[in-house]
Amino acid sequence: MRRPLETETESSNPAAHRRYACHALRHRVRTTLTPSTFDAEPSNSSDNLETGPNLDSEPENWPSTLTAEQEERCYDPNDTRFTFVDGEDEMDFELNDYKSLRAKMSCGHTVTPTSLIDWCRRQLDEGKMEFVCGQPKCDAVWSFEDVCKMALLTPAETENIDKRLFNLAKDNLGAKKCPGCESLVVREDQNDLRVCCTVCTRNKARAYEFCWQCLKEWTGPSEHDDHCANPECVNQPLEILRKCPEITLKDVKMVTSCPSVRACPTCGLLIEHSTIHCKSIVCTRCKKKFCFVCLKLSAVCYSYYSACTDGVAPRQTSIPVWKRK
Repeated sequence: MRRPLETETESSNPAAHRRYACHALRHRVRTTLTPSTFDAEPSNSSDNLETGPNLDSEPENWPSTLTAEQEERCYDPNDTRFTFVDGEDEMDFELNDYKSLRAKMSCGHTVTPTSLIDWCRRQLDEGKMEFVCGQPKCDAVWSFEDVCKMALLTPAETENIDKRLFNLAKDNLGAKKCPGCESLVVREDQNDLRVCCTVCTRNKARAYEFCWQCLKEWTGPSEHDDHCANPECVNQPLEILRKCPEITLKDVKMVTSCPSVRACPTCGLLIEHSTIHCKSIVCTRCKKKFCFVCLKLSAVCYSYYSACTDGVAPRQTSIPVWKRK
């Protein structure tokens, strides 16, 4: 009935005061992959519309829980990268009694490669963006690099977990990758396209600013609030809303000439209607239910197959900013 379009949640409303602050996330979620690797999400539609990240499905290269018939991952006793100890596997919460030698994590607790994989996978499935030791009274956060090493992950598995971390940060925090250092950056002012990367600023010993929209280094002042001085800087979600064709909802009475794509009134995710069934939509990102025709929440417009009291809402000219609680 609907297909989410991958988008950001910028607003074209001018900011009263320009701010240059942002947060660069800690290096445990920093990635060395190119942005194009992450942006090429598979489409679930016939016309190849971009879709949002699907975190419910298991990534192809994610190391699955091993069965008894599969070869268990084991540490090489001659590998000097690890500190081996006698004792129990403190991350083996299901008591699988893995055969591998036990090695110390940075916090001092012991793991085997497979128990570490199981524990970190559980945290990712719960939507967590960092790997925390599972032992009581231990709040240690393991670095991404340490987890990959201690779990004996292959390059493909490392790349896939890195991708999941990026998708979680992008979906939950609205993060993007700095074009200078590729650290994940969270923007404080949702109306300001000009942001400063604290990591690049420290490394370059000068203020490094970039455009949140086109991801190019900020080169000069702009007379506009919806794009920077770069002539190639275009707000693609707004262009989609402006140019999308109009549709007729076949199963809804007296609803014609409705834009085929809407931005969710709560979080700004772009959604396309299939033209069949009711006019009520549940956003796949924020889970809010709203009317595709009048853009009111379903608690206000609760009819499914009849015309809205206020008619068809006009084309949107700005992307709502998701105000997460």
